[in-house]
Amino acid sequence: MTARPARPTLAELRAVAQPEHVRSRANAEHWTAQLYLRHFSIHLTRLLVRTPITANGVTYLMILSGWCIAAALLLPGWPGALLAVFFANLQMYVDCCDGEVARWRGTSSPAGVFLDKVGHYTTEGLVALALGLRAADLWAEGALASRETWQLAFCGALLAAGVLLNKAQNDMVHVSRAFAGMGRLPDTAEAKQLRRGGPVAAARRVARFLPFHRLFHSVELSLLALAAVLVSTVLGTPLLAERVLVVVLAAVIWLVNLGHFVAIMASARLRS
Repeated sequence: MTARPARPTLAELRAVAQPEHVRSRANAEHWTAQLYLRHFSIHLTRLLVRTPITANGVTYLMILSGWCIAAALLLPGWPGALLAVFFANLQMYVDCCDGEVARWRGTSSPAGVFLDKVGHYTTEGLVALALGLRAADLWAEGALASRETWQLAFCGALLAAGVLLNKAQNDMVHVSRAFAGMGRLPDTAEAKQLRRGGPVAAARRVARFLPFHRLFHSVELSLLALAAVLVSTVLGTPLLAERVLVVVLAAVIWLVNLGHFVAIMASARLRS
């Protein structure tokens, strides 16, 4: 590994930790990172590389931040929703930094990728479940005896299962290719090009203009929770918007899963 300065300048750090091929990734880079987080993450990374903390240690902080999103959503009203948005952005901020630290030190590893997957899978599953528990108002007096409480909690569980399956479909593609002896799938539009036109291609064009399939990331879910609190407050009906939100998302995620499956099978991703 090339020796690098212990106290790098921002320019030196950006050249190694934020190369163009990382910042231009179409799917691996969340819009918050592209829009503003990468502009600030490099400053925290500059501090982190001067400390003994490893890239995996930073990833553990990312995981903890993600779990805090779900915990925050269990707090009723505005405080919980605002904290969830804060921790969602904090998670993505730290998520930028762990990769930057790894690239600067040359310590990228399968263990780091695994920890990153654990962080995002557990976070998004827990956030979806927490939305259901929030809508169910599980901690209210007498809630445990209410059928509506358990119905809403079930919707949250159904949403969580759908979110996890949707994420897993992307990884199933990579695993299937590896098991078949194929190379790594490049993150390009050509790699995901559909084999044929017809309804699948038309649906994909619609999805580009109405990207509702992107609503199930922890950042988007926390923003939806905040918007639901606002709507409920304006209407003067506590938890009404939160309950509608959870029921709608629990249905939509399975339509997204179906569309995701069909798009994968109709694309070149699994073509040998």
